Amino acid sequence: MAGQIPRQFIDDLLARTDIVELIDQRVPLKKAGSKNYSACCPFHNEKSPSFTVSPDKQFYHCFGCGAHGNAISFMMEFEQLEFVEAIEELAKQLHMEVPREQGKGPARPAAQADDYSLMQQAADYYQQQLQQHANGPAVQQYLAKRGLSAQTISDFQLGYAPDGWDGVLQQLSNGKPRALREQLVELKLVNRNDNGREYDFFRDRLMFPIHDKRGRVIAFGGRILNDGQPKYLNSPETRLFHKGRELYGLYQVRQQPGHLKQLLVVEGYMDVVALAEHDIRFAVACLGTATTSDQMHTLFRYSPKVICCYDGDRAGRDAAWRALQNALPQLKDGVELNFVFLPDGEDPDSLVQKEGKAAFMARLEQAQPLKQYLFEHLLQEFDANTDGGKSALLVKGSELIKQIPSSFYQEILQQKLDNLLGRSSERLKPVNSRQQARPAPATIKMTPMRRAIALLLQTPELVNVMPYAPELASAEIPGITLLLAVQQHLLDKPGLTTAQLLEYWRDLPEHAILLKLAAWQHQIEPEQLSAEFLDTFHSIEDQYLQQRLEALERKDKLKQLTQTEQHEYVLLLKALKSKKPRPAS
Repeated sequence: MAGQIPRQFIDDLLARTDIVELIDQRVPLKKAGSKNYSACCPFHNEKSPSFTVSPDKQFYHCFGCGAHGNAISFMMEFEQLEFVEAIEELAKQLHMEVPREQGKGPARPAAQADDYSLMQQAADYYQQQLQQHANGPAVQQYLAKRGLSAQTISDFQLGYAPDGWDGVLQQLSNGKPRALREQLVELKLVNRNDNGREYDFFRDRLMFPIHDKRGRVIAFGGRILNDGQPKYLNSPETRLFHKGRELYGLYQVRQQPGHLKQLLVVEGYMDVVALAEHDIRFAVACLGTATTSDQMHTLFRYSPKVICCYDGDRAGRDAAWRALQNALPQLKDGVELNFVFLPDGEDPDSLVQKEGKAAFMARLEQAQPLKQYLFEHLLQEFDANTDGGKSALLVKGSELIKQIPSSFYQEILQQKLDNLLGRSSERLKPVNSRQQARPAPATIKMTPMRRAIALLLQTPELVNVMPYAPELASAEIPGITLLLAVQQHLLDKPGLTTAQLLEYWRDLPEHAILLKLAAWQHQIEPEQLSAEFLDTFHSIEDQYLQQRLEALERKDKLKQLTQTEQHEYVLLLKALKSKKPRPAS
C-alpha cells in the first residue's frame, strides 16, 4: 500500500508522468503501429523487440518474459528501487515534493528527520576541509601526485577528515538537540567510548563518500595519509549502509550517457577514481569484501557484461574464486562474466598510470571467460588424471553447474566437464536465439469475469456504459467483488487511467492477476468495445440470475418461499426463458 504517502498524490504523480518519455530516456523506443511503442526488453536478453509501451494505458508489457506494470513498477524494476524510493524519484523528475500523512505511531524527533541530509552535510564538511584546513594543501599535493585532476576530485566528492578530535561532531551538532548527537553515533560519523565521550569516527584521512543508486551519501571510506593502520577505514553497517549490497562508484558510472555495455569490478576506491581520471568510466569497487551475490545481481542488472579485475597473487585469485561462486546463481542467459588478473605488485591504479588507457583496455579485451577460469581453478584443485580426482571433479563441477539458472551456461559447462572426464555429454535442449532471464509468461485462461475486468481495466471509460448492480456482490462467482471494486473506483474518481487503477491494488493479492489482465491482448476493434463489454457483463448477470433462481427453487421445494420471493421466482423464470443463449466468451 501507499504507506504514509497520500493516495491522491500517487494518483497525481502517475497522471503527470508520461510513461513513454520515462522509459524512452532509459530504453530507446520506436513507434509500433498507430498507438504503441516498442523496444527490446530491458529485463531479459532478446534480439527482436517484444517489449511494448502503451501511452493510453500508461502501461508496459513484455510478451517475452512477462514483465509489466506502470511507471512506478518500471522504476522499481529498472532502477532497483523500493516503492517509496520510486515515488520519490518520479516526484523529483517532475519537481514535486512528496507529502507525508501523519502516521498513528509516535513521530520521529525533529533532529532525526533525515539521515541522508546529515550524511551529505558530513560529505560537504569533508570537501570544505580539503580546501580550507591547514593540512589541505598537503592532501591536495598527495592527490596531484596520484594523478587526479580537480574535476575528478569534484566528480567523486573527495574530501579530508581533519586530525582533530571532534571536527565533524562540532560542525553537525553544535547548538542542536541531544538527539541529533545520538543520530550521529548511529550513523557511525561519531564514536562514543566507555566513558561516554564522543569523537569523530574518521580523523586525518582522505575521504571517499559512498553513494547509493540515487546519489545519496550513505557511508564513507577513509584512507590514512601517513603510516598508520588500518590503511583504509570504512563505515560500519548502519540503517543506511549494507556493504554487501552497495558498490562504490556505481552512481557515477550511471551518470554516463548511453547504455552500459560493460562494468569493471576492482578492489579499491582509488582504482575506481584513477580509472575515471583516464576516461575509463565503467569501474566500480566492492566495499572491503569479496563480491557478494547481491552485488553480482546489481552488476548484471545494469550491464550484460561484467569483468572482475584482481591482483594476480594468491589473495587476488582467492577473491576471484569467491566472486565466481557468488555469481553463479545470477548467471542468466544473455549475460557474460570474465576475469582479468594483473601482474604481481600492480593494481588498476598503478597500471593505468604506467601504460595508459589503450593498453589497459587491451588487457580487458583479453579477459578470461567464465568457463576458462572456472575449470582452470578446478583442475588446480583436482587431478583429472586419477580416478579419485575425476570423481571429486565431477562432484564439485556438477554442484557448481546446478547453481546456474541459464540453460546456455549449464550446457557449455557440462560439455566441458564431460570432456575433462572423458565421457560423452548428454545434450541439453537447444537454446533459443532469444535467451530469457525470466521464464516465459504463462497463458491466462480468460473466463467471462476475467474478460470483463480486463476490458474495464484497459478501457476505464467503459464504466460509463456498465450497469450499476450492487446486488451482484452476493453472487457466488469468482472475481465479482474485484469487478465491482474496479467499477466503484472509477465511479469515485472519474478519469483514472489503467496505471492509476493498478496502483490501488499494489501489495494486495489481486495485484498479480490485475497486471496480467491489463496486459491481455483482446483484439477487439475500438468501435466494438462497448458492445463486447456489455455482452460479457450481461453473461455474468445471467450467471447471477441463474444462481438466484436455483436458490429460490430449493426453498420452493421446502415450502419456505415468502410471498415476495414467490413473486421474484416467477419473474426470474419468465426472464430466463425469454433470454436467447449467449455465445461463450
